[in-house]
Amino acid sequence: MSRNLILALAFGLTSAAAMAADPATPAKPAAKPAATAAKKAPPKKVEATLPAADQAQLDAAERTLYGPYECEFDQKIDVSINPKFPGYVDVAFGKKLFTMKPVSSSTGALRLEDVKGVALLLQIANKSMLMDTKVGQRLVDGCVHEKQRAAAAAAGK
Repeated sequence: MSRNLILALAFGLTSAAAMAADPATPAKPAAKPAATAAKKAPPKKVEATLPAADQAQLDAAERTLYGPYECEFDQKIDVSINPKFPGYVDVAFGKKLFTMKPVSSSTGALRLEDVKGVALLLQIANKSMLMDTKVGQRLVDGCVHEKQRAAAAAAGK
């Protein structure tokens, strides 16, 4: 028992000596997260690049009817040339903007396929229709460009 007592006293004296050597050092406060020290910079917007359009796509883009379309239920779409990528088309519907690739079909219809695979605009002689390809439903139908209106009037005579 005296041996255990001697060991305990020796251990206690060693600890006391260590504390006495540096009594002014207070315990360190917890480190603050780095996020509060320096705010993170907002992530840089990565701009997508599209493959260069081939001649068939450029030809289909020339057949695209650009400008405003009047649709059912007083809705509108607007088709414009994409300013950054030749041969691509922008379709605005409500607050959405779709970048589309024009594709000619064997039936004479023109398909504007969304590069993200979300939407599809079909242009035929007398009307156009914007579809949601994910859900398989029409977003808007009965969209008519002024040239389609003129073609329908000429066919009706």
